[in-house]
Amino acid sequence: MTSNREIHLASRPQGWPTEDTFRLVETEVPTPGPGQIVVRNQYMSVDPYMRGRMNDVKSYVPPFALDAALDGAAIGEVVASEAADIVVGTTVLHGLGWREYALLDAAAARPVDPNIAPVSAYLSVLGMIGLTAYAGLLEVAGMKPGETVFVSAAAGAVGSLVGQIAKLKGAGRVIGSAGSPAKVERLRALGFDAAFDYHDGVRESLRAAAPDGVDVYFDNVGGDHLEAAISAMNLHGRAAICGMISQYNATEPSAAPRNLALVIGKRLTLRGFLVNDHNDVRAAFVRDVSGWLRDGTLSYDETIVDGIENAPSAFLGLLRGDNLGKMLVRV
Repeated sequence: MTSNREIHLASRPQGWPTEDTFRLVETEVPTPGPGQIVVRNQYMSVDPYMRGRMNDVKSYVPPFALDAALDGAAIGEVVASEAADIVVGTTVLHGLGWREYALLDAAAARPVDPNIAPVSAYLSVLGMIGLTAYAGLLEVAGMKPGETVFVSAAAGAVGSLVGQIAKLKGAGRVIGSAGSPAKVERLRALGFDAAFDYHDGVRESLRAAAPDGVDVYFDNVGGDHLEAAISAMNLHGRAAICGMISQYNATEPSAAPRNLALVIGKRLTLRGFLVNDHNDVRAAFVRDVSGWLRDGTLSYDETIVDGIENAPSAFLGLLRGDNLGKMLVRV
């Protein structure tokens, strides 16, 4: 192993990123120092939040640096180690994706068992994605049995799990929005009580799907979806604000929601959250999700793109909504 390829940020996009936003760079495979390991990445994650990191603005995570490798969740096999507690051959989860070989401190890697589940699952249902769905629905929104739940971008990695977890935890009715008829059919197959294509009109479709209103809204989209949810929500409804992908590439302020005054009379709670704030529920998450996977009551979808050189295309496809479930790159 002498050659390493990685994806660098070539420029900061204005509006939608393009292939020219990225650059494929060839480097040497790094050599570990004391306490370090080298990981041959097998899978890496592309996620909507990465779009915000391409802007040079202050946020909850630092922006990506220009002319340097991007980073993000990845999983792979240790191929060189100068750390006593992680041996060569160990499968580890870490935060240096967007490259074939990653050099990192052993303390920054989490060993996982590849025999429990396919390694890609640690980047989706058994990882941050699954915990986001679980904590957002149950801790942030506080869903109670019998309530009606609406999930936007419901065929995506997080949304598809939110809807299923809601049903497993006793929701009375679960509704999802998606971007194509095929995705709508997939949501119905996953157990959603109702699903609609948002191109048919969000407000009208949601009103038809939830004639008795919505108690919990899990927001991955923002914009017109959030506006429609506010109009449909019942008294004391709660919204967990996970993402607003409809606005990530916008160059002008969003027109919606235009009905925020309804928050007052309906006594609504709109609460943003970050998954790292909810590690206290990780044990319950692992217990519940691993049990559901074993008995086959929870399903998860993956869209896999092959090759580190195609990571930018995978990311752009994610922003367009090309994926079903989690978008991953098989490095």
